[in-house]
Amino acid sequence: MNPGKESLLKIPLAVPDLSGNEARYLNDCITSTFVSSVGPFVDRFEAMVAQASGAAAAVAVCSGTCGLHAALTALGVGPGDLVIVPSLTFIASANAVAHCGATPWLVDVDPHTWNLDPVLLQQVLTKETVKRTDGTLLHRASGRRVAAVMAVHTLGLPAAMEAILTVARSRGLPVIADAAAALGATRHGKPVGALGAELSVFSFNGNKTITCGGGGAVVGEDPELLARVRHLTTTARVGSGYDHDMVGFNYRMTSLQAAVGCAQLERLEELVAAKRRIRAHYDEAFADLGAWLIPFPNPADSAGACWFSGFVMHRDNPSRVEALRAGLQEVGIDARPFWKPIHQQPPYREAPATPQPVSEELWWRVVTLPCSTNLHPLDQRRVILAVRKLLKG
Repeated sequence: MNPGKESLLKIPLAVPDLSGNEARYLNDCITSTFVSSVGPFVDRFEAMVAQASGAAAAVAVCSGTCGLHAALTALGVGPGDLVIVPSLTFIASANAVAHCGATPWLVDVDPHTWNLDPVLLQQVLTKETVKRTDGTLLHRASGRRVAAVMAVHTLGLPAAMEAILTVARSRGLPVIADAAAALGATRHGKPVGALGAELSVFSFNGNKTITCGGGGAVVGEDPELLARVRHLTTTARVGSGYDHDMVGFNYRMTSLQAAVGCAQLERLEELVAAKRRIRAHYDEAFADLGAWLIPFPNPADSAGACWFSGFVMHRDNPSRVEALRAGLQEVGIDARPFWKPIHQQPPYREAPATPQPVSEELWWRVVTLPCSTNLHPLDQRRVILAVRKLLKG
């Protein structure tokens, strides 16, 4: 953006920074004709994702949702099962469970991190499940098998994986991590792909810090499990002929997507640092507005990827929060609401769920602010001044 025309231009919420080698790598794909799901960029992209996430290996897929679906299927989740999912998440987390024929069991989140609450998880599993002699964990009320736990690294902030894994493993449950926006984040110094989940899944949608325009990746440590994911996502094809040994999915990432992703990953540290800098500047600029707002979570034990920035309004009425967003939109600043919890979404209103005091009190008070990695300092100043004026006015 041209800072000299800042008053005339809309400041978007999050747009990609494609100022690296994206165009050159795309041209390489075109001149080589490797534009589909084969070619050197896909292999290179998988290696770069694995290294960046701290995992042993990665499987590139066409979207984060498809990655979650394939990962859940590889872990044995199937029709009639229950999968524990935090209710405060993007609906894709729950949809991936439903694509398996299973149902999300919706659990509330920790108010300090907005991630799955491990204490509540322990309480719920203790009170509402029973283990059969064969080791199968059953939901008492419905008799359905509890097949897995899905943790979500909300906004790129790692969940308390040590506690979640302890609870899950004591009951024989695999853990999958929806790490959609968390590439570049760490917990206790460990990258998110090395926090112990059987499989972690990233998204590279257009608004993510690292984008392929679309796409995703599944990472993990177990070579057999990752081989199962790869097999499922490549139509379960056996050999070079047209033989398929199970119902598979055509979830392959294209070379075009991978080429963009490789260029983006070359700048991972730079782009994540920009996100953190933008978040920190907002937090500092609003530090004196504690009567109106609360910053996003920033626990000392983690370095989040800071996918989105913004704040939480104090408990008031929805109209005041909506008025603030509307006021920002009127002056050309893209401010958005946050995810409506899954238990309030029509497809999942009948799904089993814990009481949701945190999710229900939190989601509608969140205001997300412009945080593109190439956000100009003058544009961020414009956002800050507009927020302050609207709040104090």
